[in-house]
Amino acid sequence: MVRPIDLIPSPIKLLLALTYDLFSLAVAFYFAYIIRLGIDNIEFSRFENIAFICVAISTLALFYLFDVYNSFVRFFNAKALLKIQLLLIIGCIIFYLCSLVFDAFIPRSVPIVFFVIASIQIAGARALVSLISRKHLFDEREGVVIYGASSAGRQLVHALSLGKKYQPLVFLDEKKRYVGRRVLGLKIHSHHNIAKLIKKHGQFKVLIAIPTVDPARLKQIVAHLEPYALELLIVPDMSDIVSGKRNIDELREVSVDELLGRKPVEPIAELLSANITDKIVMVSGAGGSIGKELCRQIVLNKPKALILLDVSEALLYEIHQELSETLAEKYNSLHVEPLIGNVQNGMLMSHIFNKHKVQTIYHAAAYKHVPMVENNVIAGVTNNVLGTYEIAQAAIYCEVETFVLISTDKAVRPTNVMGATKRLAELVLQGFAKKEHNTRFIMVRFGNVLGSSGSVVPLFKKQIKNGGPITITHPDIIRYFMTIPEAAQLVIQAGAMGTGGDVFVLDMGKPVKIVDLAYKMTHLMGLTVKDATNPNGDVPILYSGLRPGEKLFEELLIGDHPRKTQHQRIFTANERSLHYSEVAKIIHQLKLAMCDEDEAEIRKILIAAPLDYQPKNSLNIVKKTKALVAS
Repeated sequence: MVRPIDLIPSPIKLLLALTYDLFSLAVAFYFAYIIRLGIDNIEFSRFENIAFICVAISTLALFYLFDVYNSFVRFFNAKALLKIQLLLIIGCIIFYLCSLVFDAFIPRSVPIVFFVIASIQIAGARALVSLISRKHLFDEREGVVIYGASSAGRQLVHALSLGKKYQPLVFLDEKKRYVGRRVLGLKIHSHHNIAKLIKKHGQFKVLIAIPTVDPARLKQIVAHLEPYALELLIVPDMSDIVSGKRNIDELREVSVDELLGRKPVEPIAELLSANITDKIVMVSGAGGSIGKELCRQIVLNKPKALILLDVSEALLYEIHQELSETLAEKYNSLHVEPLIGNVQNGMLMSHIFNKHKVQTIYHAAAYKHVPMVENNVIAGVTNNVLGTYEIAQAAIYCEVETFVLISTDKAVRPTNVMGATKRLAELVLQGFAKKEHNTRFIMVRFGNVLGSSGSVVPLFKKQIKNGGPITITHPDIIRYFMTIPEAAQLVIQAGAMGTGGDVFVLDMGKPVKIVDLAYKMTHLMGLTVKDATNPNGDVPILYSGLRPGEKLFEELLIGDHPRKTQHQRIFTANERSLHYSEVAKIIHQLKLAMCDEDEAEIRKILIAAPLDYQPKNSLNIVKKTKALVAS
């Protein structure tokens, strides 16, 4: 913790105190003679001057020897007052003795008056400072370094000076012409001097005062600061500051997607609006992470109506309330209809589609947590496979124009039940696509999204705040990550492509090693990982071993040579599909096994189906994993 007064170097504080006390002794000496003789009768000889020099030097030396200058002024008390009084009495005795030693003219009353005036100025001033000093000078504040000495940085310093939480130490800036100068009394350092600043000030927070910054640039800044294990905070977006929604000192944490994220690609307006604008759109699983974001994006593209479908009343209420508030703020009269329902109920789905004249469906309802589905095979197959089968049949029957399935990278060469069910769901829709009807089926496959209910990010964040341990299944495990808004936006655009039965995959960027993510998240929160190289770290990591069906890495493609589309981050997968009769046969087998509640038989059917399903803990891919990370 830092106080503004602590930023003054100790030698300067001592010099200021000595200067003040010397001035006070001089004033006391001069006024003692004025009071005794009158101003017109004062004439100092060299002996009186020598006497003053002796008194001043001896008094200041006594103050120094008896630790008057090592005392905290804000803690000045009766004991400190008594010490100064006694030392001043000794000084007065020396004053009087000077009249005998140097034959100086010192009337007996002069040392007494000198004592009174000196006491008022020296002891009284210290007592006064202790009582009425501005409190913020002595409040303990948290030391912060401000990254960016531009307008936003200066505004932030002004805002922080009015509060009692943070004490700015210095500025950091990348512009060489700024380095070495001072702004608002704070020195500007190069952004390469962080190690030196840590050595001088200890650990501190870094406030990134760049409210409008390119995501790729912000990623570079955060990546540069992250290894130092300094907690990073960032000012709000400039648009929010200008609109008055937020103040510049309403700092927020740097999110993981800003650390791992990439520069977004401008969406293609025609693709965003093709299946939404002036159409009646439904989102199944609207209360889930992806479902919610799809709803937010859909609202922006002016549908005729939006139908929210979810089996969870609580989640459905939550997204409906959020959308209602957003629309009310924008004076948008869009009709949003929340419906509780299960996609496994084909008759209910048909009733909803007919009643609301649904034209576009985004099917996000699925069980997607690998361990949960692995331990609940029947529920996983019922929802992910049969649920998709029923809602797709209802869509065909009601002549829904477009049906978009939200798939997953775990459907590629699956090693777990969840992945197998999602791959089978893709084959179901591809089988339907080969029949004669008016519904266009599209599948969009992508990897993990940051901040979703199944993401490691919120789990790691909770574990780090609790002091650990951070639980990771394997030191070599890697995953692809994408932000939820980008994923939803790309899903909508991919859904506007293709003729039917197409599988689109999203460009997920480079894979991320989960253990590296854990280190970076820990550092972003101002802590360090406890490991062999840092035994005194804050948060340990615990490797729990791969869970049943979990891979070391995920893939997005089954075949090779994906084809480009008009969007640079959307590709068409070149993969095999099944005729509807083959799909129907697998569905029939599953229904029979489900009736018997025969979990073992269900697993056998999934293994026998052309899903490339290999129920193992992991594949022999360690070398490939390391090659991916290295690239």
